[in-house]
Amino acid sequence: MKEVNMALPVSVGDLLRSDLLEDAAYRDDGLCVVGIFGKSNMQPAPLKESLINTLADKHIFSLFGEPEDGGTAESHIQAFYSQENRVLYLLLSSVCNSRQLLRACQSLSAGIGHSEAHDFWKGLDRQHWLHLLYMFSVCHVLLLVHPNQTFDVTYDRLFRALDALRQKVLPLIRAAIKDCPVSKEWKVNCRPCPPRLLFVFQINGTLKISTNTSESGGNPDKPKKHSPRRRLQHALEDQIYRIFRKSRVLTNQSSNCLFTVPANQAFVYVIPAVDEDPVGALLGLLRSNCVLCDQESTTAVSGPRRYQQMRRSARQSSCNRDSGSLSMSSQLVDCSLKEFLWQHVELVLTKKGFDDSVGRNPQPSHFELPTYSKWVQVASRLHQVLIKNTEEELAELATKVQSQLKVLEGSLDADTKFSENRCQKALPLAHSAYQSNLPHNYTTTVHKNQLAQGLRVYSQHARGVAFQRYALQLHEDCYKFWSNGHQLCEERSLTDQHCVHKFHLLPQPGEKPDMDRNPPILNHNSRGRSTSSCNCGRKQAPREDPFDIQAANYDFYQMLEEKCCGKLERIAFPVFQPSTPDPAPACNQAQRLPCEASGSGEAERLKEPSTAQSHTPGDPSLSLALSLGQSTDSLGPYGDGDGTETQVQQKRPSLVDRQPSTVEYLPGMMHSGCPKGLLPKFSSWSLVKLGPAKAYNCHTGLELPGFLPGSSFLLPWDLVIRSRSEEDTGLTEPLNGSSSSWPAPNKALVGKRGSTGGLGRSRRRDDVARVFVGFEYEDSRGRRFISSGPDKIVKALGPGGAKDPATRVLNTDMPLYIPSPSQGRSLKPHFAQLARLFIVVPDAPLEVTLSPQVQPGPPPCPVFHPEQTDIVLPPDGLWVLRFPYSYATDRGPCYPPKENQPFNNYKVLRGILRATTANPPQQ
Repeated sequence: MKEVNMALPVSVGDLLRSDLLEDAAYRDDGLCVVGIFGKSNMQPAPLKESLINTLADKHIFSLFGEPEDGGTAESHIQAFYSQENRVLYLLLSSVCNSRQLLRACQSLSAGIGHSEAHDFWKGLDRQHWLHLLYMFSVCHVLLLVHPNQTFDVTYDRLFRALDALRQKVLPLIRAAIKDCPVSKEWKVNCRPCPPRLLFVFQINGTLKISTNTSESGGNPDKPKKHSPRRRLQHALEDQIYRIFRKSRVLTNQSSNCLFTVPANQAFVYVIPAVDEDPVGALLGLLRSNCVLCDQESTTAVSGPRRYQQMRRSARQSSCNRDSGSLSMSSQLVDCSLKEFLWQHVELVLTKKGFDDSVGRNPQPSHFELPTYSKWVQVASRLHQVLIKNTEEELAELATKVQSQLKVLEGSLDADTKFSENRCQKALPLAHSAYQSNLPHNYTTTVHKNQLAQGLRVYSQHARGVAFQRYALQLHEDCYKFWSNGHQLCEERSLTDQHCVHKFHLLPQPGEKPDMDRNPPILNHNSRGRSTSSCNCGRKQAPREDPFDIQAANYDFYQMLEEKCCGKLERIAFPVFQPSTPDPAPACNQAQRLPCEASGSGEAERLKEPSTAQSHTPGDPSLSLALSLGQSTDSLGPYGDGDGTETQVQQKRPSLVDRQPSTVEYLPGMMHSGCPKGLLPKFSSWSLVKLGPAKAYNCHTGLELPGFLPGSSFLLPWDLVIRSRSEEDTGLTEPLNGSSSSWPAPNKALVGKRGSTGGLGRSRRRDDVARVFVGFEYEDSRGRRFISSGPDKIVKALGPGGAKDPATRVLNTDMPLYIPSPSQGRSLKPHFAQLARLFIVVPDAPLEVTLSPQVQPGPPPCPVFHPEQTDIVLPPDGLWVLRFPYSYATDRGPCYPPKENQPFNNYKVLRGILRATTANPPQQ
């Protein structure tokens, strides 16, 4: 342990941890502990420090220290030990002092909120309260210093709260000092005696007390027994005693009180104000010197009882020259501050104690005068428990003491108490606003909207520092109400409709739904039903609103396969074939951003003519008639076989013809952003053959259910077959039957007839082949029709069939969704979705290639395509390509457009069909 120099003030923690070498003459004497606390104003010299300098007759504390001296805003106790007088002074500094308050204001950050600032100040107040409780537990005499002459009634509430806190922590303090070498009464009451509280006021500079004022009928010559300052002290004593007795801070039995005041001694001292008149101050000094000179023969009285003789003497000594004022010759002389305090200290040092109990049967209170070593042991244990915990064995007691501070907070923090009461009254109003007009089950969006309404009502009524804390409680209460049986399932179907069930779990494979479980086990259901056709379109059936891509694009059509089109000829798309019993989905797709996926898709489409030649304007593979702006229904095959296409055709097998993985499968659908070498577990597309080419009659159209009247006719697509001689055709190119091209602009074909006949024969003439194409749309009610353009529906009124050529639908981006022509009576608009593509391939030397590409949303939505990008349709057949019902990636579904969204962002890219002349068989 280190030694400390008590010539200077030290912190009480350093004092208790040090080895103070006492003089042998004082080692066994008793010790009186005097505590000083209170408030100060913005005067240059601190009041409490100057008091100790006056009491000790030494310059101990610096009176003009700068507030920016590196100190902190926390409360702390400084100690000064006067061995010759056997008095230990404890000085408490806190935010009640101007210096500490200035440091606290400087430590606050600029952007701190109101609640955080209030917590900061209350944290400093809690430190101050614990330090005060410590002072009331180790001191014999306490001085309450106040910077003006008016008693602060907030001390009444503070002392009542401290008394309640002391009663709460008494068992903890007893456990801390049970092994200390002090008396049993000290251990039981946890203090050497009920401390006596004295009050020191300072007269404000604005209040002047004249020494020659006349009273008693205005007779200036009538002697007065007490000076004005003494009469002020008596008035303050009466006021303070009445206040404390009324609030029961003071009772008849002093041993039960937090502190006591003497019944027959002065306990209020008023320090006079400094005279601001320098001339008057000099005259006062001259007058006092003259009085001293006239009374030199009077013997000076010394000793601790000097104040009693001074009351009956007219002589004013030098010790009260700075604190007392000269009275009239007929008045009693006021004592000094040191004399005022020493009359109480003398009772402690002489072991008489304080007999402050009143009433008919006053009970004597316990009193003990400890030596310095005994006091240090007790004070050190209390310091560990109440102020600074550095010992592990007392850590639990210190934690329990901190938890009891709520007793003080409820009594002293009026702002928080008012705010809590106000916020507690606002909470039921906010709960009612949240629950108003709520369905039994609702979604997160409804919950957030209602919560915002509840917070709006709460903010209208709640006030104060507890606003944020109770707002968080409102959040928690509303969330508990919502999650306790009112939460609606958040899953949305592929058509963007919510599940109508409350929060539930999905059944595992082989598990049955169970409504009694919590949460229940159910399948998703949006109560949405629609009517759809099978793969070939010959049978319609109702379907539930799907929630997963397999139910939307595979399960429903597989169910109808057994009843309708299971035996039809088809072209199967490649799917995942596992080689292990537990294949895993590919996980690298989630690392690809949508923009990257879209960009890679564009790059692939630019590399492959099957995906880009009909979509890019100005592409050399476009028809010559279209590039020249000629309108004709006699169109040759796509592509002229230039070097660029031949080069790309040679590269194609290296990009797509690779062995797919048999260990990992594609979790979503095939699209432009998918990695190569992965296949899905099922195909969302279907390509079946309804029959031969003659199965379609251009006079009657498609004889399938659900079609609107006159809208079931396919569009003709006439293709020129290069099989005639150069003289007949008038062309300059040699014809070898190996390729075909578009006819020359504005040049009529030889032998062509305008009538369109049926395809019972293979072709009408050697140079023309007719392909029929139809984009079929179907709405949710099963209404079907063929579209002859992005904004036109086929309407054939006569027996001749559709007159519009198929060039418009093949050379433009067809919309994926269009408004349904039969809206019905519902206010909600219905839209029809592209469901199928009908292709009638004649028995001719043609090679019709199918390469569908669908972009079901605005960029960066990827482009979806089947598992096989280019499908060559065999001749002489009526083929039906069924598009997916819904589109989804591994990131989620691509929802249909809303009412206010344009349909042109949802489209089937142009170039879905290409036709070339097949090589004739060798003879």
